Amino acid sequence: MSPLLAADEPSNLPDLEILRAEVGSAWSAYQDTKYTRATRLIPGILADAQRAVRSYEGDAQLQAKALLAMAYQGAAMVLTKIGEADLAWMAADRGLGAAQESGDRVVTGSLFRSVAHCLLSNGRLTAARDLVTDSAGYLEDGLPDASPTYVSVYGTLFLVGAVAAARLDDRATVRAFLAEADAAAQRLGQDANHMWTAFGPTNAAIHRISAAMELGDVQVAADQGPRVDSSTLPLERRVRHTLEVARAYSAQNRTDEALALVLDAEELAPEQVRYHFISRHLVTAWVRQQKGKPSHQLAGVAQRLRIVG
Repeated sequence: MSPLLAADEPSNLPDLEILRAEVGSAWSAYQDTKYTRATRLIPGILADAQRAVRSYEGDAQLQAKALLAMAYQGAAMVLTKIGEADLAWMAADRGLGAAQESGDRVVTGSLFRSVAHCLLSNGRLTAARDLVTDSAGYLEDGLPDASPTYVSVYGTLFLVGAVAAARLDDRATVRAFLAEADAAAQRLGQDANHMWTAFGPTNAAIHRISAAMELGDVQVAADQGPRVDSSTLPLERRVRHTLEVARAYSAQNRTDEALALVLDAEELAPEQVRYHFISRHLVTAWVRQQKGKPSHQLAGVAQRLRIVG
């Protein structure tokens, strides 16, 4: 989080276009579930972005601040995935500060999403839900002439908020948030990945399944989840949806089907499955429920996730 910084010599100034590409590489590693690669990349990118902010002036400095914000957001997303909630909060908070200083409303909206994610991960559900409402209000006046990126950032806020509201058993807010997300997705017209949101009709549908599970509507999730075709989305989103369907099947005591989905997900994204709370919770529960020796498949995945019965 506080990398050693090189001297700010003119010959060593970061090129903003190269820095932009580096930030994109870190986000791509996150969406490809290559968390080890992302954690190797991000400290150096943060150092370059911090140096750029100190070294440039005027519009170039504002661009550097926006890139620093997005680098911090990438860090926060990865740290959340690997269970480093406190560090993730620090990264999101610093990123939001840089975003606000940049004056870029889209980047600021994106960092609001990251802060909401961190609040959600830390169990601060009411704060996460309310932040989404406030953040959406901040973005609303830019909607009439909004770009696809702006619409994506706006819409994806409601997906985070819907999960927070569902965990609070606030069904009215879940419905309202999902309706706003659906409207934004329909306005966008297709699945996209503007500013690494993976936002569109499919991601909205995925979050509808997640919200159903959080509300205890297992039958809805089990029926509708397998119908969602997530194949066009980044790997992180596809695997996350697979784990949600596995959770629904497990809740219906369809353990063999659920385990098969977890194993499929692990084959595609071993790092994501190793750290994700759903896969860890499911495998832990299955191991503890065994009356005899667990199956070879279950024992194998439990060992790889370092779960002891």
